[in-house]
Amino acid sequence: MKKLLPLVLVIIFTGSCSNRNNKVKDYPVMPVPFTNVKFTDNFWLPRLDTNRQITIPYDFYKCEETHRIDNFAIAGGLLEGSFVGIRYNDSDVFKVIEGASYSLSIHPDPELEKYLDDLIAKIAAAQEDDGYLFTCRTINPDSLPRYTGETKWSQLKDSHELYNIGHMYEAAVAYYQATGKESLLEVAIKSANLVDEIFGPDEDQLHGVSGHQEIEMGLVKLYRVTSDERYPKLIFTFALFPIYRFINRSSFVCAYTYPGNDGKKRTTFVGQHEQLNHGFLW
Repeated sequence: MKKLLPLVLVIIFTGSCSNRNNKVKDYPVMPVPFTNVKFTDNFWLPRLDTNRQITIPYDFYKCEETHRIDNFAIAGGLLEGSFVGIRYNDSDVFKVIEGASYSLSIHPDPELEKYLDDLIAKIAAAQEDDGYLFTCRTINPDSLPRYTGETKWSQLKDSHELYNIGHMYEAAVAYYQATGKESLLEVAIKSANLVDEIFGPDEDQLHGVSGHQEIEMGLVKLYRVTSDERYPKLIFTFALFPIYRFINRSSFVCAYTYPGNDGKKRTTFVGQHEQLNHGFLW
């Protein structure tokens, strides 16, 4: 098993294609695309209707009420104000967009699609010129929420910078697959290309990994629609960076942070042979 895991990673992410319409090489057994699934039964269909009619609108209402959406507008210069909330609030908006996209694929809704288009425009405005997207830092760089890090990418174990955009990548792919629109996908690609520049094995690159294994999942989905070989290579690079494991007072097990913490058991993802932490989704 120890020798098999690196090989499995290589097999999973090996492949090349020229455009978004071609299939990439992937798992030998693949799930049916959600856009190809239709429900007509008496169990799931009523629940999906409840999700569409009640849950999704309520989720967006709460995102508005808690200023999660305003944070994007403020970061993009569309509104005046300060950041409100916790450093990982951006991710909640991305998660609801992903869910709404799934709903659009089984029940077209022009009003919901228009709402998403307007929301995506705010997200695009919030993205910095180099592709960086983290509203709390863009809005208040001199007054950041705790555990954010003094500079970009400086406290990855806690900041959720990579976690947030990982969810954005998943939302972008879902919206693209549901509607064919590339507006959020373009934001995701610009972000992923920045991450690929910043993180890597070279001396002038950062060698850190996120406190949550979310960006890796987002990069997988982004690769499947773009065929950009940089993304699986970046995932494998993250998997080879040193990590350490620790247990806090409540015995909650976590992994992934910068190396160099003396006294901690350090390894790499491919050198880790048991499931340890709550975000372990490989």
